[in-house]
Amino acid sequence: MTDQDAFTRRTEPFRRELLGHCYRMLGSPEEAEDLVQETYLRAWRAYEGFEERASIRVWLFRIATNACLNALEGRARRPLPSGLGAPADDPYAPPGDADWEVPWLRPISDALVTPQSADPAEVVAVRASLRLALVAGLQYLPPRQRAVLILRQVLGFPAAEVAQMLGVTVPGVKSLLQRARARLDEVAPSEDGTGLAEPDDPAARALLEQYIAAFERSDVAILERALRTDASLELLPSRTWFAGKRTCIPYLAQVLGGPGDWHLAPTWMNGQPAAYVRYRGEPFGAAVLSTTATGIRRIVAFGLPGLVSG
Repeated sequence: MTDQDAFTRRTEPFRRELLGHCYRMLGSPEEAEDLVQETYLRAWRAYEGFEERASIRVWLFRIATNACLNALEGRARRPLPSGLGAPADDPYAPPGDADWEVPWLRPISDALVTPQSADPAEVVAVRASLRLALVAGLQYLPPRQRAVLILRQVLGFPAAEVAQMLGVTVPGVKSLLQRARARLDEVAPSEDGTGLAEPDDPAARALLEQYIAAFERSDVAILERALRTDASLELLPSRTWFAGKRTCIPYLAQVLGGPGDWHLAPTWMNGQPAAYVRYRGEPFGAAVLSTTATGIRRIVAFGLPGLVSG
């Protein structure tokens, strides 16, 4: 077996986990993919000198984490509209223009990061750690606090291994984690994942089907039934968002158009039910839903045509 074969055999099983880690750090699947590629390139170049003082997993995550920290130097956080201002109160006013100066948070397909595992508990845990609300909250943390919280609380690395990855002391790791938790409690969106249904739950699938049917049939009554009273709607890449069914529904009624204008293909993104969206045959973007036993709590509509492939 060649060194390249051995390297691939030992490192490739961690690719999905590394991609999820870099995505949580950066808030962009495209940038996360680039950093994973950089991680593997750096690891291959250093593989001959790898002395097995740590596990291959710890070694790879050390390289990936430090690559992310370098990439985040001087960067603004990646927000959602709800993180930039108050909700709009007039659903009949035109939404704000696209604001491409904002480095918007972007969704990631579950197919890229969900573990290929037979353990349902592992899959559920990974989905929960990728929910849009959590990833948006992580963006408020300084990069090193973000890294420590993800490595310790999401990925479960011991404090000593995290200290080794970041070149700090164990007490330093504990201090960073304490501050990260406190900051996240202050800034995290109200939707913290509590009560959210798993995307493959029958009730979640039914709500996604209703959402798709409402757009494809241009039937606002379906949305009326599907949305909770406290539902919110965010419209990227503008700063516009709505809080409460009383403003979400009038806005959506205006954009439904005629039957057949919209075509939505079901998928899963960020551990949530979602849909790829086309408008009159052209790529439009994606919608990610937060669903509960009592209806749709949140819709984040990404008007980013590049999300739709093919």
